[in-house]
Amino acid sequence: MPLIDRDDTTLVVIDVQTDFYPPRRLDVDRLRYHEMVQRVAWLTAVADRLGVPVVVTEEDPAGNGHTEPAIVDRLPAKAVTLPKNAFAAWDNPNIADAIEATGRTTMVLVGLETDICVAHSAIRLHDAGKRVAVVDDATFSPGPAHDRGLRRLAGAGIETLSTKELFYDWIRTDERANAFHDAHRDLPVPPGVRL
Repeated sequence: MPLIDRDDTTLVVIDVQTDFYPPRRLDVDRLRYHEMVQRVAWLTAVADRLGVPVVVTEEDPAGNGHTEPAIVDRLPAKAVTLPKNAFAAWDNPNIADAIEATGRTTMVLVGLETDICVAHSAIRLHDAGKRVAVVDDATFSPGPAHDRGLRRLAGAGIETLSTKELFYDWIRTDERANAFHDAHRDLPVPPGVRL
């Protein structure tokens, strides 16, 4: 697969909401979830610095809360946050319009849940002719559902890569890549990512 060109990329943050997993959900590995949120927040900050548009979705915000504050704090000023009523982001006209408005053809997906909303969104975007990549360590589902979702994506021909891989794809074309790499130090690297 070719490297991901940041100048043709939109970052789509799917349903990373404060109350998505209430305390009664005992199947949720809270540490893994927290680490995923930190990776999404970091990628959002990197996207902001590199001029990558960001589209954020929220499924049933009245019940699931709004986007995690760690992510909201890093959103670019021009990012849009939109309600999502269908599992696949592309099946929501307002979100599809926001994605199209970026003028980009490569969609990088992060968020919840790997096996449902991320998978449905990736497959539908792929079917619509977009290049789609899912950041496997910046997505989450409880228990074995995460791995099942990744297998489904692979079977559908959807690319997967890590937070680290995406970062290096995004900075590779910058004449100032080394300077940018050094400058990222003020963005604490999230858990599990070694640059």
